[in-house]
Amino acid sequence: MDLLRPIAQTGKYFAMMGRVCARPERMRVFVKQYMKEMVSLGTSSIGIVLLISVFIGAVIMMQMAINVTSPWMPRFAVGYTTREILLLEFSSSVMCLILAGKVGANIASEIGTMRVTQQIDALEIMGVNSASYLVLPKVLGLMTMMPVLVVFGIFAGIFGAFLTCWVSGIVNASDLEFGMQYEFEEWHVWASLIKSVFFAYVIASVSAFYGYNVEGGSAAVGKASTDSVVTCSVLILFSDLILTQLLMG
Repeated sequence: MDLLRPIAQTGKYFAMMGRVCARPERMRVFVKQYMKEMVSLGTSSIGIVLLISVFIGAVIMMQMAINVTSPWMPRFAVGYTTREILLLEFSSSVMCLILAGKVGANIASEIGTMRVTQQIDALEIMGVNSASYLVLPKVLGLMTMMPVLVVFGIFAGIFGAFLTCWVSGIVNASDLEFGMQYEFEEWHVWASLIKSVFFAYVIASVSAFYGYNVEGGSAAVGKASTDSVVTCSVLILFSDLILTQLLMG
């Protein structure tokens, strides 16, 4: 039975997403919910994204400066490697892993609470497609805002690197700036944004699935939140491997 459970869960997920992708019955209500979710899931996460990105950018720059000390390495290599790490992995993959814990748990607990309090059953009785009404605005809202959060994360990470450079003097600011600009590939930014859209879909849809299918009381809501974060993290890492091969290969 345990071996068949992942297959059954996958089938239930695609069945739910089939209902989610149905055309909204009232477009005005959908647009209102969509705008609300953009603020709730995206705008409210800007603070934590900026804070984490500044410190991560500073740490990456310091680590590169400490370890890249070979006389055979050019001095701008610190800025170059810091930029590549921020653009290719941290700003999209690592940041989405962090947001999976915040946003994913929030979505799963919110919808799960509605399930155990029978609010979803009430929507079904009234003839409302509860899956589309509750989940579709969250999925599209997070997919819209995630690239914006990634852009904020990139700039905050670069600012953190320069801030540490100015304060500690561990690297010359002009060398760091030259390294940041050296052989810049615009496609790296676009690849990071494309990956973030896929990751946002994974976070929103999988978390909503766990919350929508909660069975039990309040303890089941907590378990669904935990399961959603774990599953989202694994799927993000797996899809990151595939998307990196497709986009950068």
